[in-house]
Amino acid sequence: MGKIYKTLIFDNRISLAVLDTTDVVNEAIKIHGLSPVCAAALGRTLTATAFMASCLKDENSKLSVTIDGGGLGGKIVTAGNANGNVRGCIYNPQVDAPLKKNGKLDVSAVVGKNGYITVVKDLGMKEPYVGRCRLISGEIAEDFTAYYAYSEQQPTAMAIGVLIGKDGLCSGAGAVIVQPLPDCPEEDLTKAECLINCFDDISLKISDDGGDGVCKKYFPEYAFTETETYYKCNCSQSYIDKVLISLGKDEFLDTVEKEGKVEVGCEFCNRKYVYTAEDVDRLFGTQDK
Repeated sequence: MGKIYKTLIFDNRISLAVLDTTDVVNEAIKIHGLSPVCAAALGRTLTATAFMASCLKDENSKLSVTIDGGGLGGKIVTAGNANGNVRGCIYNPQVDAPLKKNGKLDVSAVVGKNGYITVVKDLGMKEPYVGRCRLISGEIAEDFTAYYAYSEQQPTAMAIGVLIGKDGLCSGAGAVIVQPLPDCPEEDLTKAECLINCFDDISLKISDDGGDGVCKKYFPEYAFTETETYYKCNCSQSYIDKVLISLGKDEFLDTVEKEGKVEVGCEFCNRKYVYTAEDVDRLFGTQDK
C-alpha cells in the first residue's frame, strides 16, 4: 500500500503532494520480474500516474498513460482510477542498460526520448480527454512536467525517484509535486521551484523516513490529508468472457480447434485466462436458444 499526502503551502497559494509508492513499485517488480533500471522507469511512471489519479474528481473517472520513446524497454503503459488503484507494464521488463557516469541507473536509455507521452482521461463525458506531449528527457519527472505545461496548461514541478537495492527490490520510491493555484504570485513560483530542487534525492529520503516522515521532517508546520494507493489490476473472468463473446462463437471454436484452447493474458498482472471447448456452452449457449 502506498500513501499520498496533500496540503497547501505558501499561504494556500501552492498545492503540495508527497507520495510514498515503495510498496506499489515492489508489487510491480514481483509481478513483472523487472530489472533494476526497468523498475526505476516503470516505478517513476506509476508514481506520477498515482498522483494524476488522485486528482480525479469523480469516483468513476480513470486515466491511462502511454510513454513511447523508442528506448530499450519499449513502451510503458500505466493506468489508474479515482479509487487509488494503479497498474502498469513495460514491454521489455528484463532489459538492462549500463549505469551512468555518476553511477545512477540510466532510466532515459530504457524510456527513450524520441517520442511522446500520451494521457487519456475518461471523465464520464461523451469523449475522453486526450493530451499528448513530446518527451523531454526520458527521465519521467521532466516529461510529466512538460505534459502538464503544454497539454493541461498547469505549471507543475516534480521530483520523482525510485531507489533499487542490491537485492533488486525497491527500498524507497515516491515524489514531491507542487502546483500553483490560480493567481499565484511569481515569487511563490520561484520558491516552489527552489523547494523541488531540494528533493532530487527523494527516493533516498523516502527510504530513510517514509512518506509520513518526509512530511513531518521537511514540512512540520502543515497539516496533510492522507489517501492510499495500491497496485491493483481490474481484470476479471467476467470481463474476459465479454471480450470473447464479442469476438463471436465461430472465431472462438476455430481457435480452439487449431490450438486446443484460447488463452488470454493480462499485461498488467500476468494472469492467464484459459478457455477450452468445454466453455462453449457457458459463453455462447444462450445464442442457440
